[in-house]
Amino acid sequence: MTALLASNLAPELITHTSTGEAVMFWVLGALALVGALGVVLAVNAVYSAMYLAMTMLILAAFYIAQDALFLGVVQVVVYTGAVMMLFLFVLMLIGVDSAESLKETLRGQRIAGVVTGVGFGVLLIAGIGNVATGGFSGLAGANAGGNVEGLAALIFTRYLWAFELTSALLITAAVGAMILAHRERFERRKTQRELSEERFRAGGYPTPLPSPGVYARHNAVDVAALLPDGSYSELSVSRILRTRGADGLETPSAQSVKGGAS
Repeated sequence: MTALLASNLAPELITHTSTGEAVMFWVLGALALVGALGVVLAVNAVYSAMYLAMTMLILAAFYIAQDALFLGVVQVVVYTGAVMMLFLFVLMLIGVDSAESLKETLRGQRIAGVVTGVGFGVLLIAGIGNVATGGFSGLAGANAGGNVEGLAALIFTRYLWAFELTSALLITAAVGAMILAHRERFERRKTQRELSEERFRAGGYPTPLPSPGVYARHNAVDVAALLPDGSYSELSVSRILRTRGADGLETPSAQSVKGGAS
């Protein structure tokens, strides 16, 4: 009797969705769609990466809601927390101009993108059709021995070949990125003495220039610093500004001071 009731209630539990799950799906699904469109339509690459991070977080919420706890945690920690943030920080450090992002450097990349997108769409439709016609075991059967254990059994038994191919692809991509980023040095490395000579030959100073307002009653950018002998340092104020002293009056130039002293 108990087995008969369980068999009758199982299809209802699978086909019927609770109100909270339906609300979560429609709200987060709309946000995920907005994030996906933002990834494609955003002109700035930094905004595109942020939209992609938002979509990944929503996908992790979907995984957790479907009792795929391991996939949800991996989605947040590995993809959103590590890979995606790495992309974002690299883009922010390098800086991407909008004119450069719109310039097509590789010929045929748009056609290849469209073909790849159509291919993924066909695979998605084929997967959904296969599940719709052949049926599915449900979450209870998939997580019977635990979510992590069931996922590990599928990865290392049924999908082992695809998993190893993906690993080889990622390793090849990492090695290729390092090779492309490597720059060969075509000239001899300069010594510290040569670097110092080049610096002072162009009129450089051995120490940083004095800051304005030093040993003065004002800290404005046009107030000259006082030297140990009581004179004002012309190097402490930009040449485009009119130099003032601690009393607020315009300071005399070094040439006029030397001429008056002589």
